[in-house]
Amino acid sequence: MAEPILEVRGLVKHYPLTRGVRFGRRAGAVRAVDGVDLTLGRGETLGVVGESGCGKSTLARLLVHLERPTAGAIHYKGEDITRLSGRALRAVRRNIQMVFQDPYTSLNPRMTVGDIIGEPYEIHPEAAPKGERRGRVQELLEVVGLSPEHINRYPHQFSGGQRQRIGIARGLALRPEVVVADEPVSALDVSVQAQVVNLLARLQREFELSYVFIAHDLSVVRHISDRVAVMYLGRIVETGTDTGIYDRPAHPYTQALLSAVPVPDPEGREKRERIILTGDVPSPADVPSGCRFRTRCRMAQERCALEMPELAAPTGGGPTGSVAVHEVACHFA
Repeated sequence: MAEPILEVRGLVKHYPLTRGVRFGRRAGAVRAVDGVDLTLGRGETLGVVGESGCGKSTLARLLVHLERPTAGAIHYKGEDITRLSGRALRAVRRNIQMVFQDPYTSLNPRMTVGDIIGEPYEIHPEAAPKGERRGRVQELLEVVGLSPEHINRYPHQFSGGQRQRIGIARGLALRPEVVVADEPVSALDVSVQAQVVNLLARLQREFELSYVFIAHDLSVVRHISDRVAVMYLGRIVETGTDTGIYDRPAHPYTQALLSAVPVPDPEGREKRERIILTGDVPSPADVPSGCRFRTRCRMAQERCALEMPELAAPTGGGPTGSVAVHEVACHFA
């Protein structure tokens, strides 16, 4: 079993809905993240997949403490970082960094590349002496495959793939142990996606990084992940090794997602069952009772409306992973 470096227990993030401009009476809540349990082993990549709106990006922001959770705990090396503030929280943030989704909006257009990558040193001056910062920024540019001579250029002078490399360099500036990558290739061309994913894999080996890799493209996640967690409407519905999830999916939602992945082999495409989900994803402000997937599930029965299934080993068993066994939240899996 890999040593856990990050553990999430019962993580919740609700955004209140108010009614009335003057009084702001509470009229409910958007349940963006609603009871998530995850474990990230040291040196491994945990892929988090799901449809748009399922809470993946909110989860990413909670992990790096850009947002405070409504409830639950995030343990980094055994310490609950949700209880930290001030200097103690800033010290932990050095070790948990983020790569954002959109390389076009996550970089300040008025700052040079050198200032963007070097900005973490202004926030954490103890990380690098002032006289060494320019050299470190140039070194980071080289590490991510860009020329150190580009240090004085601006973001608009780079392509989308190059901008994402700049974002990755910024995320590595403080030599973190954990990197949360929030859909880092979704805004890029397919050919560039492969380059960035391969770069992330190489950097993981060189810097001994642990990744939480969030995406909606299952083929990309399979390429880079050791384990995969499938998310639906704020909750994890299945988790296991990449082999277990892709070769033996147990949850009906996971099966539907995988059935939509393009298959290059015509024979394999004809043999595979195509699962078409009916209806739309329910609103996180009005989630169904019991199992949240039941309104779109072909296996749903009366019990699904009454009881919320908990993550547990599937009935047929499952392959063991580096941190936990294959688990699924379904009454009939």
